[in-house]
Amino acid sequence: MSAQVLQLIVNGVVAGTILAVPAIGLSTIFAVLRFANFALAGHMAIGAFAGYVANAWLGLPAYVAILAAFAAAGIVGIVSDHFGLRPLRNYGALTLAIASIALNLVLENVLRFGFGNRPRDYAIKLVRDWTFGPIRIGPQQLENLAIAVAAMALIFLFLALTTTGKAMRAVADNPILADIKGIDPDRMARFANFIGMGLGGVGGMLVGLDTSVDPLVGFRALLSVFAAAVVGGLGSIPGAAIGGLFIGLAEELSLLALPASYKTAVGFLAILIMLTLRPRGILGERGL
Repeated sequence: MSAQVLQLIVNGVVAGTILAVPAIGLSTIFAVLRFANFALAGHMAIGAFAGYVANAWLGLPAYVAILAAFAAAGIVGIVSDHFGLRPLRNYGALTLAIASIALNLVLENVLRFGFGNRPRDYAIKLVRDWTFGPIRIGPQQLENLAIAVAAMALIFLFLALTTTGKAMRAVADNPILADIKGIDPDRMARFANFIGMGLGGVGGMLVGLDTSVDPLVGFRALLSVFAAAVVGGLGSIPGAAIGGLFIGLAEELSLLALPASYKTAVGFLAILIMLTLRPRGILGERGL
């Protein structure tokens, strides 16, 4: 295996792991609320800017600022859903998906009004990449990878061990039975929005750490995030993690044959193939 392929695989694993975080957020909301909330892109940007304020303005290290990204995006997720999407829930998933696109535009323009369009960088030191034989990897890449893995581990533990997490899984598996058992669906919807959009905010900051921050930081990653969720199986959290890795590796390895400007087309192609051959995704059934 050539050094170039090994380097692309390493880059793909890092990019895919970061991609999996917002994809898990999208799947969490889909599993509980039964629609694809494309406003995730705007919440990714909100998280990226919240982390930027905490890091560049308040001087907090990036691994602490990531908590601000999660909290800000999660809180905005609850508020935006309550006022923007909740009144439309009786009109079906398609209406909600379209409304979420409009909500995304509103959020991005609010950020543009407050921060402008200029790309911004986090206050992190430039450090020379580490070299392992033919492979080069940056310390910031490893830190981003560790944050993404920690975020995924925490969400898995939350869903597996806590009462609220088990209640969310019950609503995702069978909302009617969960309602009969006394689980409040509106409360679970708020938790799903907080966690889902919070993870989107974390993903937005991780993408921003790898590139830069501007109001479209989430929009540019949305196709890849959606592709990861579809490939893994919409509504499946383990599926979103697998899908993120798959899309990350596929996008990086596509550079062997395609110009970098076509990398994002890989996600679109993956969606088309998956919906044609296996519409339910790799792990199939919905379920947290």
